[in-house]
Amino acid sequence: MKAQEKVESFRGEHYFLSNFYPATVVYDGVCYENNEAAFQAQKQPERAKEFASLPPNEAKRLGRRVKLRPDWESVKNDIMADIIRAKFTQNENLRKKLIETNHAELIEGNHWEDTYWGVCRGNGRNELGQILMKVRSELHS
Repeated sequence: MKAQEKVESFRGEHYFLSNFYPATVVYDGVCYENNEAAFQAQKQPERAKEFASLPPNEAKRLGRRVKLRPDWESVKNDIMADIIRAKFTQNENLRKKLIETNHAELIEGNHWEDTYWGVCRGNGRNELGQILMKVRSELHS
């Protein structure tokens, strides 16, 4: 992987950065097929096992229909960080690939109007990218 200043989307060679990438992750005692399922399950943790074997698009769909836990807005970033950390510590090949992005800015560029976790048409908080860069920094040390 060549050194880059910016990774502007999590597709192609950088798909492994996406929460939709198929990589098993154990979070809070449940084994999920991908990070999206693990994250969506935390919206209503008592239903977590329903999400475990779902592909990411179905997990996202179910996550939109569950009753959100009352503290969701205040805990979702920490939960995302924990799940991202789990993905890259539990999957050695992915850990290496994340570290190989060196100091590139990681931007979850998208066309689906997600300006919280990513960036759409130049606007967005890029919370997912920020978390990935923080985890990469932790893994470097």
